[in-house]
Amino acid sequence: MAESRHGPRERMVFSAAQLIRRDGVGATGMRDVAAHAGAPRGSLQHYFPGGKEQLVNEAVGWAGRYAGGRVARFLAGLDEPTPSGLFAAMAAQWTDEYERDGFTAGCPVAAATVDRAAVGASTREAVAAAFATWRGPVAEALTGMGVPAGRADSLATLMISALEGAILMARAEQDVRPLTTAVRELGPLLDAAAVSSA
Repeated sequence: MAESRHGPRERMVFSAAQLIRRDGVGATGMRDVAAHAGAPRGSLQHYFPGGKEQLVNEAVGWAGRYAGGRVARFLAGLDEPTPSGLFAAMAAQWTDEYERDGFTAGCPVAAATVDRAAVGASTREAVAAAFATWRGPVAEALTGMGVPAGRADSLATLMISALEGAILMARAEQDVRPLTTAVRELGPLLDAAAVSSA
């Protein structure tokens, strides 16, 4: 995010998401976010009068929009869009990152869920909304590939759940195997849902 394109508020939301995905909510301080974003510390109160909770909720919202927006890019990169191909592309984003950078970061939405969802209703609601913002485009993509509309949302939930679980296991094991296993095992089930509607 170049400074010329994004103001301090947007940079702080992005930075919060990046720090949360690496360190969790508890270890991410407001000053850390300002420093990471290259923003004046005094701007925190100005842009986030609700404090850390507001910043976390906005970072989670950003992450949900980012994940939802990636779905179209994944589809555009597939020669022949299939449900299994979409899921493989979703997982490849993580396997590529882990093979390139190591297993230092996970999903900021999952991190916020673990760290804060039981503590504050607003964060729980922000996390639920972020998952819905991600699930919607996945379900829409599945419908476009021939999955019956009544089943697309359930399969989108399954895909995101499997991906999030595989991310956690990959980080714990320091190995991409959980991600590649999820792709291999879930792919046929996803494609069968599209084939059965033909």
